[in-house]
Amino acid sequence: MEMASALVLQFLLLGFASAGKTRFIFSSSKRQKEETFTFHPLFPSTDFPCLWSTLSPAGVLQNPDFETPPPGSPANSTAPFLLGENNTLPGWSFGGQVYYLTESGGGHAVQLGQDGRINQTFAASATDSADYLLTFAVASPGGANCLSNGSVVISAPDSQGVFPAGQRAVYGQFLGSWGDGEAIDLVIASETTESDANATCWPIVDSILLKSIASLVKANDNELVNGGFEFGPDFLADSAEGVLLQAAQSPVQSPLRQWSILGTVKYIDAKHFFVPQGNAAVEIVSGNSSGIQTAAQLTKDSSYTLEFMLGDRNDSCIGDFEVRAQAGSVLQNYTIQSKGTGSAQKFSFKFKADSDTGTTPISFVSYTSSQTKDGVFCGPVVDDVV
Repeated sequence: MEMASALVLQFLLLGFASAGKTRFIFSSSKRQKEETFTFHPLFPSTDFPCLWSTLSPAGVLQNPDFETPPPGSPANSTAPFLLGENNTLPGWSFGGQVYYLTESGGGHAVQLGQDGRINQTFAASATDSADYLLTFAVASPGGANCLSNGSVVISAPDSQGVFPAGQRAVYGQFLGSWGDGEAIDLVIASETTESDANATCWPIVDSILLKSIASLVKANDNELVNGGFEFGPDFLADSAEGVLLQAAQSPVQSPLRQWSILGTVKYIDAKHFFVPQGNAAVEIVSGNSSGIQTAAQLTKDSSYTLEFMLGDRNDSCIGDFEVRAQAGSVLQNYTIQSKGTGSAQKFSFKFKADSDTGTTPISFVSYTSSQTKDGVFCGPVVDDVV
């Protein structure tokens, strides 16, 4: 018994020996609260196998940026460290080929090789149901040459998304809606379309943020929910890339809350870009009928005015941006001339709610594709839709 007690004590001491920080954000239509929690990996000792999985506190991920290294990994080494059955990755379970990497800037990440996966179980809110959104960075050593090979699969009980691993990009994903303290298993895995995929193309994952948003309601002065795009996935503090959002047919299962996504758009923040109003906006970047769509519950045969702002994000994206705005059966085409310096114009048009169901579609779609001088896709910024 004395030996067992000593081992338990050693386990607890090891489990609380290192700590890092992650963020939990709670948002509602009236307020947004952001808090920083200190987390303590519970299984950092190599005495415990990689099958251990901890239950993180509500809405919190342990070691989301992988800055707490596996015990026994080489210090100050830039060579990939292959995790084995005698290793642990603090906060995470793993399987298949998983490498721990030290990046050029001194940060850390994981590379998911053949059948590689990491997973972590977190607790949903113990009270009301909330929507959970994930932000993460993904890349591959081979860059753009790997777009046809490796990808990352993000899955949770209510969702699954596949994201290409090429040049570094930051993505956002809707995970699901949960409450009552449910245990939610988040799985991040590698996927390849070729059986002999080049090892340099296996995806690298880093900077994972989990965000919780309570149910949204309409503001008093707006018939649209989230018309200012303030509620979406979190932004990486040290990244000026924005967050790419892939197609999402349902506004209920979209990372841009209450808006469907057509094609690919970029979620941008006022800290790194020009945003016409508030803290966030949407840039339509992929062209070819890409955009966003929502619906409003309006009174049939009543007249309304749709107001919105169009502009550019101040990224040297020069050219004519064409946007088609639609409200009910009324369509209007707009062209703005972008000098790439960060500016916006307000537009509006009147329409009549003519739907027998009381649901009126509202959408913004771009049919053109533009690039900056660095080859980065860019396009019109939409914001402040009222």
